[in-house]
Order: sequence, then C-alpha cells, then structure tokens
Amino acid sequence: MARSRTPKFDASEVITNEIIRIIERGVLPWRKPWTAGGSSRPLRVGGEPYQGVNNFLLTMRTVMAGHSSPFWMTLPQANALDAKVRKGEKSSVVVYYGQSRNDAGGEDDRSDGDDRSEEAHIFRFQKSYRVFNACQIEGLPDSFYPDPEPVPEHPPSEPIPHMQAFFDAIDITTVFTGTEAYYLPPVDKVYMPSITRFQDPRNFYGVWAHELAHATKAPHRLNRDFGFSKFGNTSYAREEIVAELTSVFLGQTLGFTAHTLEMNAAYLHNWLRVLRSDKGAIFRHAADAQRACDYLIARSETGRAGRSAEAA
Repeated sequence: MARSRTPKFDASEVITNEIIRIIERGVLPWRKPWTAGGSSRPLRVGGEPYQGVNNFLLTMRTVMAGHSSPFWMTLPQANALDAKVRKGEKSSVVVYYGQSRNDAGGEDDRSDGDDRSEEAHIFRFQKSYRVFNACQIEGLPDSFYPDPEPVPEHPPSEPIPHMQAFFDAIDITTVFTGTEAYYLPPVDKVYMPSITRFQDPRNFYGVWAHELAHATKAPHRLNRDFGFSKFGNTSYAREEIVAELTSVFLGQTLGFTAHTLEMNAAYLHNWLRVLRSDKGAIFRHAADAQRACDYLIARSETGRAGRSAEAA
C-alpha cells in the first residue's frame, strides 16, 4: 500500500494566503502608526533591521499581535540565550534567498525577496524559517524589551522639519496644486495637494512618498515596468503595491505611515487580484519597493550634501 506523502510546505503560498485573509477583512494593518520598544522596524536577534518582504511581514504581525518588543528570533537562538518560547505560542514564517553558482557553493543569504538573477549560471532559491517575537519568549535579557519612546506631537497642517528637509532634497519635481495626488510620466512630475489640506501632516508625507515611489519607475531611474498600465488593470495594481510598500519602508525611517487620498474597496481589490493570481508577487514587489526606498534615501542624501557644499 502506497504511503500518502505530506504536501511540501510552500512558504510563498502560506504567506500570500495570510495577507489575502487580512486584506479581505478590509484592513491594511501596516498603516497603523506603531513603534515597538522605540524601533519602527522589526529587528533580528543581533539588532539588525529586517529588509524587504520580511520587514513588511513582521511589521504586519507586530501590529496585529500588539507586540511591544521589536526583536524576533528562531527557537535555537532563543535557546542559546537560555530562554524558552512559552507553550502555545505560534511562530511566524519568514524567508531568505540563497544562491548557488553552477550547483557548487556560493550561498548568499538574502531576505529582500528578489529571486531574479542577471547571470544565467546563478541559481537562486528560497528557503523559509520560523521566528518568535521576544514577547513570546521567557527568560531573555532585559535588553530585548527596550522602553517605548514617547509619540511626538505635530501641529496640524504644518510641515515637520526633518521630513520636509528629506523630501525637499530629492531631485524629482513636485508641483503643489489642486486636490489630487499623482505622478505624471510624460512630464516626469509629481502633483500634490498643499500640506494645508491635511489635518495630520504625517499623512501628507505618506502620500508624497507614495507618489515619489511611482516616479522611481521612470526609465532614467529604476526602469520598473509591469507592462501597459491603465486604471484598474493588473499592471496598475502591481505598481500600486510597490508604491504602498515603498511608503511603508520610507515611513519607518522618517516617522510616518503609508497613506493614500483614496482608501476604498477598489484599492483593496488591487492587492487581492495580484496576490490571488501570483503567490510570488509580494516577494518581488517588496524587493522592488526596497530598491525604490533606497533610491529615494540616496537621492535625498545627495541633494542635502550638495546644498551643504554650496553653503560652505
């Protein structure tokens, strides 16, 4: 009698289905303002921040579970610290990418979700592992439970200096006019309402980040192309996911959350259509978003450095 085989664990499918179930409830939990132990990003056991899709996944899970620690670790890592995962606690699946050169050695541990390779002889593979938040573990040193920082208050409809300085230094033209926010490729400009139209100025910067993320797709920047795009089609939906995640990642650095002027069923449908049809989409688009975030940070740093040199 033939033995039935246990289905192979498919991390991409499990993670994608998890996100689909959450979005089907009509919520985007990563938009909730949060910090855990003073950190706006999930941290590895050694204190390094997670990147790309793992950053997104653990941010979402931190918010939903209400964890107060930013630290995540594997069971062996907890045991190595003479700590124990509490009975009944559930782990979270995260992924990393390795690579082999002609089937021989050369593994490269990555967690940014980018499984593409420019060289045909490089074989990329995805592996998954499970982690627990420090709040699920007993016996860890106190350093894994840092005190929360006070939430800063910002005057309504007024610029936030460090955020404004960051965006002003980016060499992508933004025109402030009207009531809509969008990027117009033919003229390579971002159009934004004035900050005075936003009660919470952090939402202003969340929208601005979203539109600048779209601008990074231009051929002379990151040259991101999902094919012919029009409102409501799949190419449009994929680009919207990239812009959303870019705003999430950039907001973690600056102190705002992702935001769009219209949050409705159609916006959620964009996510669901892509995720339901492509279990690998969230991994690729999180990698696209990480590149866009890194690009905008680099452009801002270059712009501010140039201004400092001119003033010297």
